[in-house]
Amino acid sequence: MTRVKICGITEFEDARDAALLGAAAIGLNFCKDSRRYIEPARAAKIVEKLPPFVAVVGVFMNHPDPQHLEDFAVSLGLHAVQLHGNESPDYCSMIQRVKVIKVFRVDSGFRVDTLRSYGSGTFLLDGCAPGTGKMFDWELAYGANAFGSVIIAGGLDADNVSQVVTTLHPFAVDVASGVERSPGRKDAEQLRRFVAAATAAFAATSASLPAVSKS
Repeated sequence: MTRVKICGITEFEDARDAALLGAAAIGLNFCKDSRRYIEPARAAKIVEKLPPFVAVVGVFMNHPDPQHLEDFAVSLGLHAVQLHGNESPDYCSMIQRVKVIKVFRVDSGFRVDTLRSYGSGTFLLDGCAPGTGKMFDWELAYGANAFGSVIIAGGLDADNVSQVVTTLHPFAVDVASGVERSPGRKDAEQLRRFVAAATAAFAATSASLPAVSKS
């Protein structure tokens, strides 16, 4: 598996294809105003039928009660929650039984040291209009790795994912619209190309790291 998350899954067939191609995670969107919203009952069926070793991430925004959100995530079998709203550090710290991925929209007002107040966690950096395929200025994300594990999203596709991996050295990459034929429905060939390109880029980046000394 490679460090790729395929987000906005609404059909089991797309989840299965992503898993078989080697994606490490899929994303299920529970924001009701999203074009990729999935009903919990439908999501549960996808989670139940997924092969092993594939993480399932639930996408949420400004849920009023972190404990209720955590209970929902655990009951559905989610491994992590991806928070796209104005969730505070205290809100995020109240979720303990699943991993938290805090999302930040990167624009001219974004500062990487904003991540510091959330502790050493996992952060997803996205464009100002998530799910639309619009990229952000990657230079604004320089230094983000110092504060935790960084996932890059926003306008990625098979043609530019290698560049973002070699430029920003993220922990992982996230894609939705860049592998779709319509919102919520993935294209098998675009999936294949994206995962292959990301896998090659991460492998090349890892190969360039200094060897770990043995004592």
